Amino acid sequence: MKQKSIRLSGDKAFDIVNKLLLTLITCIIVFPLWNVVVNSFSSATAVASGKSVFWPAEFSTANYKAVFSDTSIWNAFLISVLKTFLGVVCHVFFCAMVAYGMSKEYLKGRKLYTVMGVITMFFSGGMIPTYLLIKSLGMLDSFAVYIIPALFSYYDMIILMNFFRQLPQSLEESAKIDGAGYWRIFLTLTLPLSKPALATIALFHGVSQWNDFMTAKMYILNEKLYPLQMKLYEIIVQSQMSSMQNPTSVEITTTSRGIQLATIVVTTVPILVIYPLLQKHFVSGMMIGAVKE
Repeated sequence: MKQKSIRLSGDKAFDIVNKLLLTLITCIIVFPLWNVVVNSFSSATAVASGKSVFWPAEFSTANYKAVFSDTSIWNAFLISVLKTFLGVVCHVFFCAMVAYGMSKEYLKGRKLYTVMGVITMFFSGGMIPTYLLIKSLGMLDSFAVYIIPALFSYYDMIILMNFFRQLPQSLEESAKIDGAGYWRIFLTLTLPLSKPALATIALFHGVSQWNDFMTAKMYILNEKLYPLQMKLYEIIVQSQMSSMQNPTSVEITTTSRGIQLATIVVTTVPILVIYPLLQKHFVSGMMIGAVKE
């Protein structure tokens, strides 16, 4: 009984310490994000004086009014939404299509394709050759530069391929007996049963597409094709230039700072909204009870 009581007290102490550490880590992670939101809703003078730390001081929505009154922000937001949505759909479908073929052991040349794919994971063409390739394909200053170069990822293909291998072969064999071809099996059987893996790939690539601004910086000159992240980059650069030209002006710097923070909040909210919708697919599988053998 004494050993059992000691073990229980040790487990309780471990749980308490574990919860305290996790709470501390959570606070460390959440505080900078919360501080960005607080300062974005504070006035310029409050941000400059450092009054707004845990709660907005001199509550103001002027920063958000300045952000949403700029028509270029709305255009950049639309470009970000379009390139993220189309990029995710095309990327997931293309990777799943290749992974479905690579998951079949009878595929001719499968080992060669695997070696070629692994090489691309360790070596890339480099920035200048990639730029020359994009230029030769006529994708400079084009919306297609957001979609086509990011169509395929061998790493994502491996994740999907390993998931496809876990699907029972009896499902595919029964579909073939019913007269279904490879395309019908892939579209109506394999993809619906692979929602957890597809959701994971979609979330990773969606975040990457949403946060990407280097593509626009390197290949886009037309400001109408700028995504939201590129617009945020311009705001930060303009703020730094303003502070250098007017080092004694507090009002300009703090106003630009507030607009920066408001833009950061606007660019982060969509990801925070979408993530909980896809999170359920990470935990639960779709194969439970599908086949009884």
